[in-house]
Amino acid sequence: QVQLVESGGGLVQAGGSLRLFCAASGSTTTITRMAWYRQAPGKQREFVASISWGGSTTNYADSVKGRFTISRDNAKNTVYQQMTSLKPEDTAVYYCNAQAMWTGDHWGQGTQVTVSS
Repeated sequence: QVQLVESGGGLVQAGGSLRLFCAASGSTTTITRMAWYRQAPGKQREFVASISWGGSTTNYADSVKGRFTISRDNAKNTVYQQMTSLKPEDTAVYYCNAQAMWTGDHWGQGTQVTVSS
């Protein structure tokens, strides 16, 4: 199993920046991909960004391209998401996701990001 702990959320004004952290533990050698998702009140959870664990392939939702950057540090078993030019519509609970061989999807508990206008 893989355990994930997010941190770095908070309250920021529109146009500001935040950096999210996701620390993985447990069976980290089985991770194939890590990603960030978010869920705003009354809405479904949506994909934000992903990064392959063994390489450097990244993918982004159109709504965050050019503003968010996902990166990883395999030695620290940590994935980051740098968020810039934040908008009120980015307000959501952000969840870290890990896809692992044999055990599938794993989720963190989420971290709240609130962007005020």
